[in-house]
Amino acid sequence: MKVRKYGLLFASALMSATILAACGDSDKDGGADSKGSADGLDTRIVTIATGGSSGPYNIIGTTLANEYSTEFGVNSKPQSTGASVENINLIKEGKVEMAFVMSDVLTEAAEGIGNFPEKVDKVQQIAALYPNYVQIVTTADSGIKTIEDLKGKRVAVGDQNSGVEVNARNLLNGFGITYDDLKVDYLGYAEAADGLKSGSIDAAFLTSGLPNSSVMELAASIDLALVAVDPAKIEEIAKDQPYFVAMDIPADTYGNAEPIPTAAIMNALVVSSDLSEDDVYKLTKKFFDSLDTLGNSHQAASEITLEGAQQGMVAPVHPGAQKYYDEQK
Repeated sequence: MKVRKYGLLFASALMSATILAACGDSDKDGGADSKGSADGLDTRIVTIATGGSSGPYNIIGTTLANEYSTEFGVNSKPQSTGASVENINLIKEGKVEMAFVMSDVLTEAAEGIGNFPEKVDKVQQIAALYPNYVQIVTTADSGIKTIEDLKGKRVAVGDQNSGVEVNARNLLNGFGITYDDLKVDYLGYAEAADGLKSGSIDAAFLTSGLPNSSVMELAASIDLALVAVDPAKIEEIAKDQPYFVAMDIPADTYGNAEPIPTAAIMNALVVSSDLSEDDVYKLTKKFFDSLDTLGNSHQAASEITLEGAQQGMVAPVHPGAQKYYDEQK
């Protein structure tokens, strides 16, 4: 009897220990819940709106999301989109937490102009990133040498209301050209590249960091030509649209023998103002700690620096990002 009694007591104790252990494991498996304090984030999800699947936004955003998931145990993933305008609206609607956008579109959102009839207060900036180069791509036998030569041609200007399309429209307007002067196709990077290869379009705006994978593939399959943009004219346009700067696409980027003068617009990393100061501080810190990894994923990210990230801000800075910058002084 004593043996049976002690056996029952032992079994009962063992069961209690198992239940307690299971509870402990459950807490550990909670991931974001257990980390959502000192070492992790309050939020459990960090969705990063990017752009087309072949563009630098998506490549860099995929790497950054992986860094956040590994560091904080949160569900972080990239979301391929039509890019800047859509990304701003996704944050405004509470559908994503973070996004890559072009500074011209972010300026419109911050001021309530252009694509945004009202100021978008929910979007705050983390950093200025790297320049997006306006790459006007055509074929060597198209006869297109200047922007003015685009008149009457079928031109891909990016996905409708994307950052590419917004700066294409603004740059063309600076040269006195409207969409009425062109045959416009709203095509993303991959579709525009296919259009040039098939001959269904004459030229395309593929504005992005360097190099653009779609342009690289084009250079390997067609006799590619890049349209130069007059730097003096860009400086004139920048008096009204200061996010435009004159920059060169370096020689040999796409097999080009000489640098190609063109316009560039800085990219920006933005975040929802709904995220806490502590969360955005940690996200900002991890972003800068991961610059080497991001640069390995795409060359454009190698141009991001701590100093440069604080220059050219065009929207209010999130307090969490500002806290990080203040600590670096």
